[in-house]
Amino acid sequence: MSEEVLLARVKALEEEVERLKAQLKIERDGAGTEERTQTSNRSKQKKRGAERPFDFSVHPRRHVALRLAYLGWHYQGFAVQENTDNTVEARLFEALLKTKLIQDRQTSNYHRCGRTDKGVSAFSQVISIDLRSTQYGGGLGVTVPAGVEVKGKASAEELPYVKMLNSVLPQDIRILQWAPVETGFSARFDCQSRTYRYYFPRGDLDVDLMAEAAKRYEGTHDFRNICKMDVGNGVLQFQRTILSASIQPVQPNPTCPNDPHQLHVFQVKGLAFLYHQVRCMMALLLHIGQKLEAPEIIDQLLDVEKNPRKPQYSMAVDYPLVLYDCHFEGVNWRNETEEKNHVLNSLHQHWVQNAVKTQVLLGMIQGLQKTNPEMTSLHCWLMEGSRQRKYQPLLDRPRCESLESRIQHFVKRGRLEQEEGENGEETTVFRGKRSKHSHLTTTNQIQEQNHGAKTEVSMQ
Repeated sequence: MSEEVLLARVKALEEEVERLKAQLKIERDGAGTEERTQTSNRSKQKKRGAERPFDFSVHPRRHVALRLAYLGWHYQGFAVQENTDNTVEARLFEALLKTKLIQDRQTSNYHRCGRTDKGVSAFSQVISIDLRSTQYGGGLGVTVPAGVEVKGKASAEELPYVKMLNSVLPQDIRILQWAPVETGFSARFDCQSRTYRYYFPRGDLDVDLMAEAAKRYEGTHDFRNICKMDVGNGVLQFQRTILSASIQPVQPNPTCPNDPHQLHVFQVKGLAFLYHQVRCMMALLLHIGQKLEAPEIIDQLLDVEKNPRKPQYSMAVDYPLVLYDCHFEGVNWRNETEEKNHVLNSLHQHWVQNAVKTQVLLGMIQGLQKTNPEMTSLHCWLMEGSRQRKYQPLLDRPRCESLESRIQHFVKRGRLEQEEGENGEETTVFRGKRSKHSHLTTTNQIQEQNHGAKTEVSMQ
């Protein structure tokens, strides 16, 4: 074997040795990393094992009412829905669970005062619920678990419910106040009245005519032609009592009372409301304000003997509507002063942003009108659907199905059943999944439902 061949062989062996050394190092480092990973995982498992689950059974529970405000423009409504989690109620329960104030929804004794639809806001939504408490010595609405040793447990301040929840809720959902209430209190059944507000610009509307027409809603009427009939979910009677209805300027401007950009508000107070009732009421007022209909159209639609079937018309849009107040007797609301200031700051921040945007738009409008004073854009933009080129009076339009026809439709589908009542009269019973109570068409239930004793304020 020549010298050159031997040198080549030695060089090849040296390269092989280096390759084997490198491979051995990789395997050794990998083993060390795996060992460190296993050690880290064991440490994490040990740490998790040391964290005992929160034991709700040793804590008192307190039945409370919570008053909350929310901007509903970016939510699909208040109540939890099957097809989306983008609801106010979903965010609320996420916060309640995260703060360990409840164990789960099923055991929380939860009731809501009302449901608001997609895009609708609230300043005074109210819920009732059992929350974790510090009051081992008892108190209004407090339930202390049986067998819990209370001796030696010093009297403590109640948990700061408002602060705890607002710290984890989105900025457009704020808890305002809380109140201890009796264990049998229900935000749904104990509400005395609800008040809605709907904001709109004056434009070229005849607001005096609208105010006159709004008064025609007051009293007890059958509103089947001024709502969306929700027969499929067991709503079979449509009498509701409106305590007051008015239209007023939000901030009166004596120097320019006819300013088309001045905001007005339709405020309506009632015992309970039907599905989309307020938005349909507002739609009629907008027709009247544009002088497309006379105020008498309200009386005609409330006369279900002469007009048993609703004319087809679009309702007012959602975003100007606010559930402004839910009134309860004997509830002593508690404020958390520091948190109230935080809420005010948050709302003021929202207002500044939107007020500035509003003024930017108004400046553009006024700038265009200065160059051509005859230009105007006073059209009412608050109705759903497209604008009709030629207006067709409501009573000349095609009609929706009658209540009786809808009932028969859902009887055939098995959602409703017709039975013989105690006095021999025929009653219709709801058999759907979404209602906790059957809704009968007997006189007693009509009276109960009209007075809010057995109904939840429907989505607007």
